[in-house]
Amino acid sequence: MQKDKAYTTENYRFYGRRQGHALSPARKKLLSDLLPGLLIDPDNPNLADPSLLFQPNTEVWMEIGFGAGEHLVFQAEQNPEIVLVGCEPYVNGVAAILSQIKIKSLSNVRLYNDDARILIQRLSSNFIDRVFILFSDPWPKKRHHRRRFVNSENLNELSRVMKDHAKLRFATDDMSFVRWSLDMFNRHPDFDWLANGPEDWRNSYPDSIRTRYETKAINCGRKCIYLTFQRRLRVYR
Repeated sequence: MQKDKAYTTENYRFYGRRQGHALSPARKKLLSDLLPGLLIDPDNPNLADPSLLFQPNTEVWMEIGFGAGEHLVFQAEQNPEIVLVGCEPYVNGVAAILSQIKIKSLSNVRLYNDDARILIQRLSSNFIDRVFILFSDPWPKKRHHRRRFVNSENLNELSRVMKDHAKLRFATDDMSFVRWSLDMFNRHPDFDWLANGPEDWRNSYPDSIRTRYETKAINCGRKCIYLTFQRRLRVYR
């Protein structure tokens, strides 16, 4: 796949390393045998029409940075009628979710194993019904803040591909990232923060499970914040 120059530049990359420990032969086989049938090709012309890519009227949820895939797999199991699109460039994470997809015989998961922005750029407007950004890298050092996925450019693209009233869930245990993200969302004209009081951001989502990153944060005594935003109704003039 030919990548856009901007996305292969270190200054634009929002993720860290691509691979950790060596993969077992079984997981290498999953990457070679199972992954190709689940991959979404960003150059597929059908991305311009969701009804050509999936069954007509199918809801599509996207998780950006699914880690090892615990949350994505859970949602796919609980919502078999919905297509879950997972974006994750970390090879070990992709291999981990493939193992669960095979074990659980999931047929409603599609994957993209590169920079999520490349795929999102190519999606048609009004494509996505729900977005998850859960415990993504907060890039805590100030000089790395430009690598945070939540920024004005990415929110513009998400706003374009999300349907009216589509929800976006954002969770993190990094308070600097919380403040940063709230500021970004509140400045954007297309999103409303759905919160009436502290319980709306202190408690986890009721129809979710803990990811390994979330569990690690809680076990270390760190507070987790759970935010929900909604794409505003488009006004056509």
